[in-house]
Amino acid sequence: MVTLAEVAQHAGVSASTVSYVLSGKRSISVGTRQRVEQSIQELGYHPNAGARALASNRSNIIALMIPLRTDMYVPVMMEIAIAVATNARTHGYDVLLLTGEEGPDAVRRVTGSGLADAMILMDVELDDERMPLLRETDQPSVLIGLPADTSGLTCVDLDFGATGALCAEHLALLGHRDIAVIGEAPGVYERHTGFAERTLDGLRSRSRELGLRVLHRPCEGGYDAMALTLARVFDERPGTTGFVVQNESAVEPLLALLRQQGRAVPEDVSVIAICPDQVATQASVRLTSVAIPAQEMGRYAVEHLVAKLEGHGKDEVVLIAPELTVRASSGPAPATP
Repeated sequence: MVTLAEVAQHAGVSASTVSYVLSGKRSISVGTRQRVEQSIQELGYHPNAGARALASNRSNIIALMIPLRTDMYVPVMMEIAIAVATNARTHGYDVLLLTGEEGPDAVRRVTGSGLADAMILMDVELDDERMPLLRETDQPSVLIGLPADTSGLTCVDLDFGATGALCAEHLALLGHRDIAVIGEAPGVYERHTGFAERTLDGLRSRSRELGLRVLHRPCEGGYDAMALTLARVFDERPGTTGFVVQNESAVEPLLALLRQQGRAVPEDVSVIAICPDQVATQASVRLTSVAIPAQEMGRYAVEHLVAKLEGHGKDEVVLIAPELTVRASSGPAPATP
């Protein structure tokens, strides 16, 4: 491995000058800095992470807490995680991925051990047990998601309340009056996971204003679970003509079951999905949808966290406005006989 002393000899400067160029702790002339940087590049020098951490009291690592649960759609969460890691690297940080369902213990482990300089937390619940610890520590953090109380926190998320309202408005504009929400698995609502609860609140509130009747049914996803859920929906509300699906695993089973029952999409039934564009465009019927802006969520979270690490960040809530893209799955409500 190339040493710092070898870089100094190659650049014709002292070892301390190379150290100052790397740390930025002292002003170095442009010419000298360029010579040192060129030597670093030519020799392929990489500073020792442990020594650098000791010298700066920084690990240059961001901890990303992303519990991987069986009732969550993992591809979306991993897309956000990749966006976090990619953007963190542009700022000189690596990402430590914590995937266990440890709750407050994971926060204590990071803050008490110096594993990372800062934290990004996902899978946020309305009454999340991790929040009191975040408010007590001096370590910077950003949430991708919203708890019920956002005071003293920095949060980034899609505006899921507005997302639910937007779906209701689209169906109402098309003349639908009875709509069903095919939601996430029951465990997601039992934990009071923020994004699911906020979507439902926004949709119900706007539906009341628009005179829509709403039936919400959680669903595990998969064909068998969707078949039971759909049967319940039409038993309770035979006149249902609009579906809002917030469960990627239920999308294709729902479309297949509607076909089997002779219900054409969108002539008889309209379907809107809250899902990644890839899921919407690759479905057997191209779905009208509100996309999950995974790239933006990851980028905004990193930018706000880096601002905090650099001493000029502030606590705030950043909500990304939803965008509904109309495709082949939504149309006018069928005329009543």
